Amino acid sequence: MSGIESGASPIGGPQDPPGERTPQTHRGPDNPAARFGASMAPRASAKTLQARLIRKERENLERVFASFETEESVARAAALIAGARRRFIVGHGRSAAFAHLLDLDLSHGLSQVSLIDGQSTRSIDVLTDVRGTDVLVAFSLRRYRRETAELVRAFAQRGGTVVAVTDSTESPLVEPASELVIVPTDSASVTDSATGIAAVIHLLTALTTASAKGSRRRLTERESLIQEMGLYI
Repeated sequence: MSGIESGASPIGGPQDPPGERTPQTHRGPDNPAARFGASMAPRASAKTLQARLIRKERENLERVFASFETEESVARAAALIAGARRRFIVGHGRSAAFAHLLDLDLSHGLSQVSLIDGQSTRSIDVLTDVRGTDVLVAFSLRRYRRETAELVRAFAQRGGTVVAVTDSTESPLVEPASELVIVPTDSASVTDSATGIAAVIHLLTALTTASAKGSRRRLTERESLIQEMGLYI
């Protein structure tokens, strides 16, 4: 699979003209076993490897934040989430961790936030009752999970709005998405970087909570309940 060209804006949306999409370049193997031999020097010292990893993660974050200064896909995504009546979040495989984090953070200030985890909330139940005011936030990074792509496509076909957080314009989430946030995941490790994705989750939470109706009241009430129930030491 391809990635974002070094030095180019890593984040874009479906609203960009087809000819102006961010160009892609090779990011290396898409599985940990192959990446081990390709990106990790044999017998490299821990100090050398750590320095290389830190340098690459710093580059990723700089690219993400530099793009946000001129590009508004995250702000548009936050507006869609804030304006929805119901918010669903999904991710499979490694992306499930990102979906879980956004679910936890958004739930502090917003109501009607549901993580599609296959247990408390199942894909088939969501798809049988999609409304035009619903938003699905989907995380999918290479190697792209089939169940996420199929759910996103079905959700959009039934009239729901899809916000896709992914790592390439070649992702299967691009076509059905109403808003697209593409995040660089270049890495010197055996796995693609999660640093930029975590930063996007943080920004999405902050921007959505700031603009959602009733978020201040909900946050205040939540804190009162936390104190009343003695949840923390």
